[in-house]
Amino acid sequence: MQPIAIQSSSAFSGQLTKEISSLRKFARQFTSDHQTINDLVQDTLIKALRYYQQFQNGTSLKAWLFVIMRNTYRNNYKKNLLKQATFNFIEEISGSALQRASSQNMGESRFIQQDISQAMKKLSQKLYLPIKLFSLGYKYCEIASQTGVPIGTVKTRIHLGRIQLKQLLSDYNYA
Repeated sequence: MQPIAIQSSSAFSGQLTKEISSLRKFARQFTSDHQTINDLVQDTLIKALRYYQQFQNGTSLKAWLFVIMRNTYRNNYKKNLLKQATFNFIEEISGSALQRASSQNMGESRFIQQDISQAMKKLSQKLYLPIKLFSLGYKYCEIASQTGVPIGTVKTRIHLGRIQLKQLLSDYNYA
């Protein structure tokens, strides 16, 4: 890996194109699917272009790109795991007893869903939005950027919202 010095974004782009074949080879360590490899290389190049100012002249571009690719793959892998094991906020609130009750009778299930919806509507907007986004699988940092509040505030609001929802839905607490 040869250190390079980059003067401008066009010089940087030129150096990036020279590394595409290396990136493809490196991506094969993570997956054998050609489409996933192409996506991973493309994501890596986009991030490199977006953050090229953070590249330190005199260091190895290839090593920097490999770190970006590895981190991109890890983040995507975690997101995919999250999607596969979809966090169902309603199940967490209701507990296993509510799940059994809702499966016993579709009519009863509709009433339970209505109760949950009404309880969610009773939350203030500052608690509702973070809980809704979190239940859809967003990370704390993504919720923070969408709502414009610090991550710590997001965590607090989700915690407080859960407490309020559990109180509002206390009739379903069979434990």
